[in-house]
Amino acid sequence: MKQKGFLSAFYPDAWIDCTYSIDFGSWYERGFRGVIFDIDNTLVPHGAPVDKRALTLFEYLHQIGFSTCLLSNNQLSRVKPFANIVKSVFVENAYKPLIKNYLKACEMMKLEKERVLFVGDQLFTDIWGSKRAGIYNILVKPLHPKEKIQILLKRKLEWVVLYFFRKHCPDAKLITVLDGYESYEDDEKNLENYHEIL
Repeated sequence: MKQKGFLSAFYPDAWIDCTYSIDFGSWYERGFRGVIFDIDNTLVPHGAPVDKRALTLFEYLHQIGFSTCLLSNNQLSRVKPFANIVKSVFVENAYKPLIKNYLKACEMMKLEKERVLFVGDQLFTDIWGSKRAGIYNILVKPLHPKEKIQILLKRKLEWVVLYFFRKHCPDAKLITVLDGYESYEDDEKNLENYHEIL
């Protein structure tokens, strides 16, 4: 993938519509063995508890052999209950995009960073941090438009970066953040696939 200009420091390695659209089985076949997830608007809408989709996804990942870690800038009171339900190790107060806790997440899963994926919905925290840590990253569309004002302001800057990402990387699989938020129909189909394996 040819990258141009200083904005390329923020370009994701992959850009996929939704966490629940990722074909994790194919990533496993390519040698990846761990997945680090952001929580809010990556796995569930901001502030929401674990839902059926998230629980089923983690059951599926663990069943096929993935280790998982939740990496969140949220407090322990938010992260620990979520992690306990999905049976994942976690790092709270991660201070993303600082890289040390991305590497800590890899250590907690006992994996080299080259065998780990990161999945998150924010360019300037999730993706930039994982790129700096040398971890393959997947940007996903936020699950819900309701967000804190400071995040909404950053989204406008993200649109600028993603505009140039589309221009410089036309072969990448793309979504359009400006198009709004779609239904969960496709995600429900993926859930059926997970249940078949489980």
